[in-house]
Amino acid sequence: MHRLRLSFFFLFLLTLACRTEPESTAEVDFYKTQLFEDIQLQAVFPDSKTLVDLVPKQPYGSLIALYEQQKDKPGFDLKTFVEEQFSDQSMATLSFATDTTKTMYEHISSIWSKLTRGPDSVIPHSSRLALPYAYVVPGGRFQEIYYWDSYFTMEGLLVDGEEKLATQMVDNFSYLIDTIGFIPNGTRDYFLSRSQPPFYTLMVDALARKDRSVLSKYHPQLLKEYEFWMAGAAEAQAPFNAKNHVVYLEGGHLNRYWDRENTPRQEAFKEDIHLASDLGTEAEKANLYANLRAGAASGWDYSSRWFAVDGEFGSTTTTTIVPVDLNSLLYFTEITLAEAYGIQGDTENKDRFMKKAEVRKKTIQEYLWDNDLQFFMDYDLKLKNTTDELTLAGAFPLFFKLASPEQAQAVKDRLMADFLKDGGLVTTLKHSGQQWDAPNGWAPLQWIAVKGLLNYGYEEEAKEIMQRWLALNEKVYENTGKMMEKYNVEDISLLSGGGEYETQDGFGWTNGVALGFKALLEQLEAQKD
Repeated sequence: MHRLRLSFFFLFLLTLACRTEPESTAEVDFYKTQLFEDIQLQAVFPDSKTLVDLVPKQPYGSLIALYEQQKDKPGFDLKTFVEEQFSDQSMATLSFATDTTKTMYEHISSIWSKLTRGPDSVIPHSSRLALPYAYVVPGGRFQEIYYWDSYFTMEGLLVDGEEKLATQMVDNFSYLIDTIGFIPNGTRDYFLSRSQPPFYTLMVDALARKDRSVLSKYHPQLLKEYEFWMAGAAEAQAPFNAKNHVVYLEGGHLNRYWDRENTPRQEAFKEDIHLASDLGTEAEKANLYANLRAGAASGWDYSSRWFAVDGEFGSTTTTTIVPVDLNSLLYFTEITLAEAYGIQGDTENKDRFMKKAEVRKKTIQEYLWDNDLQFFMDYDLKLKNTTDELTLAGAFPLFFKLASPEQAQAVKDRLMADFLKDGGLVTTLKHSGQQWDAPNGWAPLQWIAVKGLLNYGYEEEAKEIMQRWLALNEKVYENTGKMMEKYNVEDISLLSGGGEYETQDGFGWTNGVALGFKALLEQLEAQKD
């Protein structure tokens, strides 16, 4: 697992190393050592992510040797050993003291500086990937930059006039594309086997709202990002065949979420081991790990959306599902690349990417629209049919104007009848205990649905969602002084729940969407006058 070092590409090449850097005659991969496994499985920390974010006080080779010398001695205590040998030199979790004189929106504007990190210095033996520019972290346990979170955070930064910081966020992602070839799930070395929903194009598009020539500046990185997602397309040519992120369906290529590893996630090691413990063979366990990793790559970790068997987390099968949100995002990447080529006067490549977008749109319409349910759905490669999981991912085609007017109306009707609750839109219609299911609502999905509805003229419905969501945000803020990662939209007297970790506060994308909705509501009111 490679580690990025700070500065420009030349320095990156000089300093690329492993968390497991060479020591004496061998490299030590900490994630494959007995010490790592012992700490995780003995639950020294309640949250498996804690360990992988700590920094050893000495090189791993020396640390492992010390552990081997001491572990069998009388009175040895693993927790004490870890406390003595590791420190948190990277980015400790912050708590926010609430100024009760501030409104929620003033509070959000005041904490950007507390959530801002970088430029990074290199911390030897740390899992953190050092970045050359300033950036905003989500908050809580998430003290590194995360991929899809950052777009929604950026929307808030732009409302607050923080254009420089928003641009630096995009420049960091461009740096990652240039140095490692893609944008990882987050800036930790244990995320280097997967990405997250590809929102980079939307980030660049946000910077280009006032000047479309900005697309040319980031065109090389946009193309590299697209090529990462499409790698393997030449090998995925048989119907329902998949290679890497690419799936071939009769008529065109679509994409899936995928992680190149099939081992327990380092940041959720004991949880993954426990979930796979009832499986009989190593092959079955590896398959589950691959699907859990792909679920993490989706950003929806986890949801009944990915379950092969209703209610069974252990049946997660993300890699066999063609997601409607991912393919809508990649459609937008294709039309944006076409626009960038057009700005540069390259009509041949402009036409080439418009054709790619047209084929993807047609394939989405053919495979991901369920005429019976009148909703955009994921597609199950095993069943060769759409799934029966109604989720807010079905709003993505409206956000990217992929839906026909009739489809948009049908989606609108279902959103307002089935998904809209007292506090906003619920993520799915199932109560599985997973955090990306009912009763939880998430800021990014409110944003996608609202903007999608506005694209088709459903202003009153969009306003109703925004008002309910902001009212819930404000109520929780008034009671707790916090902005939360997610909210219980069904029972607004309760905080959200479910998932692999406790509810987090901070919180980047909630802050961004709150500011964005406030500005949008004001804009809609001004248009009436």
